[in-house]
Amino acid sequence: MVKIKAVLFDLHWTLAYVKKDEEVTAEEISDYLFSRGYEVSPQQLRAAWSFVAFVDYPKHGYKSWRSYFSRILSRLKVKVDKETLEIIINRLQSRPYRLQWDATEAIIKAKKNGFKTAIVTTIAYFQFKKAIKPIKKYFDFIMTGYEAGCDKTNPKMYRKVLEILNVKPEEAVMIGDYVKVDILLPKRLSINAILLDREKKNVECPQADAVVSNLNEAMETVIRKFCPS
Repeated sequence: MVKIKAVLFDLHWTLAYVKKDEEVTAEEISDYLFSRGYEVSPQQLRAAWSFVAFVDYPKHGYKSWRSYFSRILSRLKVKVDKETLEIIINRLQSRPYRLQWDATEAIIKAKKNGFKTAIVTTIAYFQFKKAIKPIKKYFDFIMTGYEAGCDKTNPKMYRKVLEILNVKPEEAVMIGDYVKVDILLPKRLSINAILLDREKKNVECPQADAVVSNLNEAMETVIRKFCPS
């Protein structure tokens, strides 16, 4: 068995999350824009937001909600007044990512066992920067869409983080909750993958090397399954 040298972590829902009752929805922003006299439908907003997240951010690496959301409005060809923009930005900033309860213990365990570590996500760094501050020092690299120059569905992101960590695909394991991107794609690249099923929905994924319900269990699995004594 090839020795595992690196553990890769998904960000959204794996290491950090936004409370469901705090999520800023397209409907909420659309309603507000309409109330201010700007006709932007929820679908238009979602389309522009996705384009900025998956295409523009990897190219330009926006560093704040102001530049990020301004780009969304630019894609929609909508120019809003300063007060409207500030209120939307304040709403976005007031509903931040929060660190998952098991993230700190899991990443410390990874480092104590000698693994190289990285975050692999399309999400803009400024959106989760504050949330991961307590554990940032335990990561060897944080790979977002900007560092990769692409979104996470592009194999280039995984290949680049492996190159940076100087490990072979079979020497790494990915931990995440999204089957298509965190499990199936890594497996096609010969990266080991553990599916995180936090809500215990009994997700069926025979391609996964293991299915766990929290990050502590994930790290125990990495040590037991991939690094036998």
